[in-house]
Amino acid sequence: MLDLRFVVEHLDEVRASLGRRGDLPPGFDRITELAHTRREAILAGEAKKRAVNEASAGFAKLAKGSDEQAAARAASRAWGEEAASFERTQKAAEAEIAELLLRMPNMPDPSVPDGESAEQNVVVRTWGERPTMSFSPREHHDLGEALGILDFERASKLSGPRFSVLWGAGAAMERALVQFMLDTHVHDHGYTEVYPPFMVKAEALRGTGNLPKFEADLFRLAADGERSYDLYLIPTAEVPVTNLHAGELLEDASLPRRYVAYTPCFRSEAGSYGRDTRGLIRQHQFDKVELVHLERPEDSEAGHEHLTQAAESILQRLGLHYRVVLLCTGDMGANSRKTYDIEVWLPGQNAYREISSCSIFGDFQARRAGLKYRPAGDSKVKPRLLHTLNGSALAVGRTLVAILEQYQQEDGSVVVPPVLRPYLRGLERITR
Repeated sequence: MLDLRFVVEHLDEVRASLGRRGDLPPGFDRITELAHTRREAILAGEAKKRAVNEASAGFAKLAKGSDEQAAARAASRAWGEEAASFERTQKAAEAEIAELLLRMPNMPDPSVPDGESAEQNVVVRTWGERPTMSFSPREHHDLGEALGILDFERASKLSGPRFSVLWGAGAAMERALVQFMLDTHVHDHGYTEVYPPFMVKAEALRGTGNLPKFEADLFRLAADGERSYDLYLIPTAEVPVTNLHAGELLEDASLPRRYVAYTPCFRSEAGSYGRDTRGLIRQHQFDKVELVHLERPEDSEAGHEHLTQAAESILQRLGLHYRVVLLCTGDMGANSRKTYDIEVWLPGQNAYREISSCSIFGDFQARRAGLKYRPAGDSKVKPRLLHTLNGSALAVGRTLVAILEQYQQEDGSVVVPPVLRPYLRGLERITR
């Protein structure tokens, strides 16, 4: 969340920054009203406290037990009660502002381009060439079903729409991709692997900004009599991993903290019905390998580039053509300060599709989760908020989609990328 004091003291700046995202978020005008109420309460309260102090200083000059002294004491008590009332007004305004700020988006970085939709995103770089095919390429779901490695009908029988069953080489490829990604990030990019819980408390989701704003996209465990778990299935490993150090004070020498985690992810896709109803692109359950950084503020920009390049390296080693785009203000996630999307080319769709979003959040999440560190040097220096970053490296199902479509052959078979063959006992081609 945004800093309360900064918001109330820089309302015009915050208004202009959030306005770059489009319409101001609901409740911002109320924050303006509350900021005025807070300021007036502070000024009035301070005036009453000064009056109390001045009256106290004058007690000794009045005759003990006199009517004048009694009147002065009564006036002092009244001013004290008024000061306390103004302080309560101030705190009530701050509490309401804080609640409204929980639903406010982050302020975009100045380097983020203005825009209303993906049409205004900026292509930063591309890698590789689009594969040339002498035949009409097929989409991954048609390929996978023909090869007998993707099964959506049986998944629907088990769980409903937007689920899948992987068979044989498809299941092996999913597992191989997870292991390949973890090995690459740990051994080549210096990440520490962590295996977190797949269910979390509401506090963890508030810490990353998923609650209260995106509750409709979450799966919550229902209470059943005495078994009231009050837990949520994670929408991404970002949630448990970012909150590993919630409420802790990290030492400067231990930074940066850079973690990689494999988890299944669970999303209701509440706002996505009618989109990508076939295939693996938009599922209720899917696998991801996630990168999470906790950085010093002055190092977070460099950390963002490191994270994005680590995610790109997976696609490069797989030989998959992709591009990196800088999202505009209107297409960027609410919690993000700046986001690079990595979009992989899908010949069957004749389009680029997102396979990773690499975002820097500044101290937006850290303020919610209480993520702080002690700067090196003087032990008396006040602890500072960390900067958090995260990105998929990569969404495993979408990587499988890209392999099926970019490596497909005219006879319907799919060549296995050479870097994955050691993970698949030397398998070179998926055939029926």
